[in-house]
Amino acid sequence: MTTYIRAQMVRWESDHYPGFVECQFTDALGRTWNIVDKVPMFTLASVWSDSQLPQPAVIACAIVAKRQDKAGREIVEVSTAKVGMEASDGTTSFELFAEQLQDGLA
Repeated sequence: MTTYIRAQMVRWESDHYPGFVECQFTDALGRTWNIVDKVPMFTLASVWSDSQLPQPAVIACAIVAKRQDKAGREIVEVSTAKVGMEASDGTTSFELFAEQLQDGLA
């Protein structure tokens, strides 16, 4: 089963088919990350340039490692490299709280 980062589509990027959007999520350290890709990479919903944003999105990832922080919260290191997605600065590895992830598209 594929794991996904819960994110938000925040900006329409391009009308080039099938449409490109910018998605954002915040990691366990509070840093906000931006990833731009085709709409179908983030959602099964019908999203177009005239759609109201933000809207929920997911970003496929692979779990690399798990640990607990000093407060006992589960921190999960994930990678988006295998699905060919990267943040605007090229980063593909992120540390997130476990509750920021979901299994499957449900």
